[in-house]
Amino acid sequence: MRITISGSPGSGTTTLGRSIAEKYSYRYVSAGEVFRGLAKERNMDLAAFGKIAETDPAIDLEIDARQKEIGESSDDIILEGRLAGWMVENADLKILLCASPECRSTRIAAREGLTEKQAFELTIEREACEAGRYMEYYEIDILDFSPYDLILNSETFSANELFAIVDAAVSALLKRE
Repeated sequence: MRITISGSPGSGTTTLGRSIAEKYSYRYVSAGEVFRGLAKERNMDLAAFGKIAETDPAIDLEIDARQKEIGESSDDIILEGRLAGWMVENADLKILLCASPECRSTRIAAREGLTEKQAFELTIEREACEAGRYMEYYEIDILDFSPYDLILNSETFSANELFAIVDAAVSALLKRE
């Protein structure tokens, strides 16, 4: 089974992805891990590689291509990333997590040691930049939710409740096999 989990920063994609992967003993791959792997291949630290990625579209394109390749050629895998639901066309279940920018900024501030105002401003800026790149590179409107099978609000549901919902969906799909 191939499962993609997408969502904006702070929406809970990593928490959900790791939980589902652990329950089903699936491999978990995040776009962040692919990014770190590319930095390592180039013998660069993350900060230096991140600076290059800001100005070199080839980095984004390579990350997306690798995640697509990994996802489409693997079984029993969870792929987590902003574009995972768009990139892995043969996924069995495509999940999108949503939450308000205020909620997500509070989470990001807590985990990254920022003020909520700083986290909010950085989040809004990052999302605008990403939306522009996705449209430019792939003609993907990140606000188009049509590829997703499940769209869940992580502000409404706790991490445990999200897990229970997705676990029920995965169990139902596995019974069909």
